[in-house]
Amino acid sequence: MAIEPRVSEAWIRVAPYLCKHMRKRLGLATIFSMLLAAFSSLVTAGELQLVDAHIHYSHDAWEGIAPAEAVKMLRSAGLRRAFVSSSSDEGTQKLYKIAPDLIVPVLRPYRKRGELSSWMHDESVMAMLSERLGKNHYAGIGEFHTDGEQIDLPVLQHVIALAKRYQIFLHAHVDIEAVHRIFDTDPDALVLWAHSGFESPEVIAVMMERYPRLWADLSFREEFVFQGDVEDEWRRLFERFPTRFMLGTDTYTPQRWFYLAENADWARGWLPSLPAEIADNIAWRNAEALLARVRR
Repeated sequence: MAIEPRVSEAWIRVAPYLCKHMRKRLGLATIFSMLLAAFSSLVTAGELQLVDAHIHYSHDAWEGIAPAEAVKMLRSAGLRRAFVSSSSDEGTQKLYKIAPDLIVPVLRPYRKRGELSSWMHDESVMAMLSERLGKNHYAGIGEFHTDGEQIDLPVLQHVIALAKRYQIFLHAHVDIEAVHRIFDTDPDALVLWAHSGFESPEVIAVMMERYPRLWADLSFREEFVFQGDVEDEWRRLFERFPTRFMLGTDTYTPQRWFYLAENADWARGWLPSLPAEIADNIAWRNAEALLARVRR
């Protein structure tokens, strides 16, 4: 029977100690403990392979959670990367400055709270986004909220044009019609659909079939897991589109920052119920694959 790579690596770590003389000196109980420790360290390392694609660090968050502490919380949750946007962008830049290996900057069109339903009508947003994109590096624009026909407004058209110009993705909290209109505007857009649109697996499947450049985050979606197992309808969805989903917490309020580790542990609880390759894809590979498509 073939030995799993992790087991082989753990065995290599302790094999030099298993000669006859060492067995006499250490005893079988000690050797067994050494093996367990080696196996445990490898499993723990494997469990830490997570990317959170939906993090906000807005002004009311950094007022209570210092940048260094926020980075510490992200690392403590076992994240290899975090897609971070903020209102204003200053929060994202604070984190990126001290942890560029961890933080993936995403440019949000909001300068403060309260602009969620008005930003698309404020044409000064266009100049702000253009200025920031010319000054800093970003992987995407968003998360932004809009619906349907609002995609045709000048501000949204400018956002889509900027994403195309800089070859970055759009993190869109939008309805189905808005997704259609984004791709009508730019068929080559890269779109990360926040919360999977809060749609059913059936609807998500139709959208992903139609738009190969549509990804979806699973933030605020817990209904697809029951007692640690992925529900059958969602399992079929993940199996049909294994490269299109990624994890997310959505720290839309400062309090949500204290849910980071819990959400990561919850994901580690249900991911093993999927085939290993699909679990790894959702855990981190799909996010990394999306980043590989953008120009940063």
